[in-house]
Amino acid sequence: MRHIIFGGDGFVGRHLAPKLIADGEEVVVADIAKSDLAHYRQAQHIKTDVTDPASVSAVGIKPDDMVYNLSAKMLSPIQVRAKRHEFFYPVNYHGTAHIIQAMDKAGAPNLVHFTTDMIYGHTVTYPMTEDHPVSPLGEYGMSKWETEQLAAEWRERGMRIALFRPRLIIGPGRLGILEKLFKLIDWNLPVPMIGSGKNPYQFISVFDCAEAARLGWKAGVPNEAYNLGSINPPPVRKLLGDLVKHAGSKSILVPTPGWAVKRTLDLLDWMNMPIMDPEQYLIADEECVLDVSKGKRDLSWVPQYRDEDMLIAAYTEYRAKKEGRSVSTSHVPAE
Repeated sequence: MRHIIFGGDGFVGRHLAPKLIADGEEVVVADIAKSDLAHYRQAQHIKTDVTDPASVSAVGIKPDDMVYNLSAKMLSPIQVRAKRHEFFYPVNYHGTAHIIQAMDKAGAPNLVHFTTDMIYGHTVTYPMTEDHPVSPLGEYGMSKWETEQLAAEWRERGMRIALFRPRLIIGPGRLGILEKLFKLIDWNLPVPMIGSGKNPYQFISVFDCAEAARLGWKAGVPNEAYNLGSINPPPVRKLLGDLVKHAGSKSILVPTPGWAVKRTLDLLDWMNMPIMDPEQYLIADEECVLDVSKGKRDLSWVPQYRDEDMLIAAYTEYRAKKEGRSVSTSHVPAE
């Protein structure tokens, strides 16, 4: 079978492609970028701009192709309020629409599509299952939620679309907002927490995301949505405390009144000087933990990586990059 990965040169795609190749599958990466990745010796690359319908059509989707949509604009780099819609929607929503329309024209029914847990907004029930109320807090989450609504319409027309909603994806090659945290720790500066730090913080490994996408195909592309997150995430205070200890830093963790910090960040956002996106800080002190048991039941998917190990691996990569050293691009699986 041929597997077409839109956005396949990106974060999750560069780990999914080798998995599929190892399964003996034919892989086509459809992406505007092409990195110096080893799997291109066996995978085809087609330069593709998902914001352009003609570019998507030129990929040449066939009826029996398995399609993955991993193309997305993320919350990093931070955008000012006025630019968020034009930043997220062309790729996240319209790009998805172009891919689905090209699939429909080709008679290709099977799609694995990544959205985000940010569609949920504030925590209403805990832990958050896939039927948690949906109320995005910003343009990023809304752009992804509208692609889920699009998927629902196309399912009614006969498509099979498996949706994955990951927490913050962490792994080699992407630091994002974590870089600010790592700099504070490197400089032995206080590390402020939004709230007391007693609430858990959940990541998901890029390796676990790639495996979920592969298992979505293996399971026959269920018309379902699946949360992707780690198991038993620790409290923020323990997560950060372990990192400070690992780094040999003198940084101290500083709890703050969550409401006051959020209003300050709101003010900075209103002044077009954002240092975090509202979709990040508005839920930072909430019990935002995804229930991932549905993925285990339906797909036999079980996350293998622990939050503590993922964060330390990211810090190790950050230090190696600063010092001009190479570092292993694998994490330590959960015990």
